[in-house]
Amino acid sequence: MTERADPIVERLAFWGIAVSFVVLGLKMLAWWVTGSVALLSDGLESTVNVVAACIAYFVIRYARRPADHDHQFGHHKAEYISAVVEGVLIVVSAVLIIQKAWGALAEPELLTAPALGIAINGFSGVINAVWATILIRTGKAHRSPAMTAGGQHIMSDVVTSAGVLVGLMLAVATGYAILDPLLAILVALHILYQGYKVINHSLGGLMDRAVAPEEEEAIKAAIRANSAGSLGVHDLRTRRAGAAAFIDFHLVVPAGMAVAEAHDICDRLEQAIKAAIPGASLAIHVEPEGEHPHGIKVKVEGAPT
Repeated sequence: MTERADPIVERLAFWGIAVSFVVLGLKMLAWWVTGSVALLSDGLESTVNVVAACIAYFVIRYARRPADHDHQFGHHKAEYISAVVEGVLIVVSAVLIIQKAWGALAEPELLTAPALGIAINGFSGVINAVWATILIRTGKAHRSPAMTAGGQHIMSDVVTSAGVLVGLMLAVATGYAILDPLLAILVALHILYQGYKVINHSLGGLMDRAVAPEEEEAIKAAIRANSAGSLGVHDLRTRRAGAAAFIDFHLVVPAGMAVAEAHDICDRLEQAIKAAIPGASLAIHVEPEGEHPHGIKVKVEGAPT
């Protein structure tokens, strides 16, 4: 049976497709009425948003399917694949912008109806700013890499649009038409940087990057507060995969401790860690004292040194 994606995340991902199309339409309209290469570059970046929104919607649904026989740890990493694809698309759009702007450098043209184009583009920027804020907050709250990456990309689009508008107003005020293609190239370089950040972050998830430092501290605190009766914890390892966090460690207990008692400690630890790290999946290896400890160690209150 297929588990539905988080209703809030899935709903936002669906509406993201509509929002991206609206913003793309506004930006291309702004380019059409002005003939600005910089506004065209801004619009081309929004085509990436449309493709990314469509990919994100289907990937978010797929990533939240429960584990099955072929994917026994779940489908969480699908979201990182979506983010990598988005990063690649961002880079491609930047290259296309540079190509277009480079040709316009030789014969720059003054803009037609600049005030109307700037107003339309500014309105699309406001829509993007509100939507990006919603996506980033929801993505972080629900640990959705695809949604967070999409929100961060759209927010970079907002910054780009603001820079384009300021530059175009300068071009109109000064009469220097060459500012338009120069501005488009600067936009493309900024887009390239954003694409690099998205790809780098997503590849980290695909390579089983550990949980964030603050999350690791929360895990250690939960272990220290709920491992009474044991002698310590070592070989603590973590990895983050979208909304899921995988945690495993070795729990050292007295050699004569009953299995049931050791099991109670494990249950207590599991409940505490899951409360601190929502979506956590634990594997605890119980071992008797005398084994040589290794890896990351967590000192337990009252345990011998």
